[in-house]
Amino acid sequence: MRPIIIGIGGAHSGAGKTAYASLLLLNLKGWGAIKYTKTGLYSSIIDDREILSEKNKDTRRFLDSGAERVLWVQSPPSDIGKVLPIAVERLSDLKGIIVEGNSAIEFLRPDIIIFIFGRESSTIKETSKGLLKRADVIVAEQGVSLETKGEARRFRRSLDDCDTFLGYIKEMIDRKEKIKASLKESAVDGKISCPLARKIAKDLSVPFREVGKTANELKIKITDCELGCF
Repeated sequence: MRPIIIGIGGAHSGAGKTAYASLLLLNLKGWGAIKYTKTGLYSSIIDDREILSEKNKDTRRFLDSGAERVLWVQSPPSDIGKVLPIAVERLSDLKGIIVEGNSAIEFLRPDIIIFIFGRESSTIKETSKGLLKRADVIVAEQGVSLETKGEARRFRRSLDDCDTFLGYIKEMIDRKEKIKASLKESAVDGKISCPLARKIAKDLSVPFREVGKTANELKIKITDCELGCF
């Protein structure tokens, strides 16, 4: 079973993705991080600590924040499906993984998606809009409207919201871990009945769709679903 993955994307370059990834790594012990960078020609997975620790690199900020291990993944969009699974597998023994980069999030479908607005919210990239709709948590600068569609929890980028933000993320991680454990324990031959999946949702007080999403991530098929819950 893969570890919990938190994806951090943003409206545009410089929105603050690395700052929030570093904040989480400071508070989540035993976690690793993946930085994804789009390239034109080549693919690579860099784990050389000397390279990762070079001055002004985002990967150095991850290490300085206490990441257990860090990988810098580079690839053209066409190769992302080859290199990212390898990177995740290399960190699969850790408690969890922070992944930074919109393209990486689109491919990996993390357990928790955090979307960061910077000061220039009006410049949100077209390619980021789909990610925004799927976000579980949205963080924005003071003065930036948070009136977006969807059910994401909203936070302001301020010291006042920092502890609340961290507490909420830790609650989400705990809930995801319980759902995964329950599904894995209850599934037989990669399948689980709809009534049993509904029972898991009710026992854990989580929405049916969250159990369904997690089952998909675990490649567990929910069978005999007559009510359309999943």
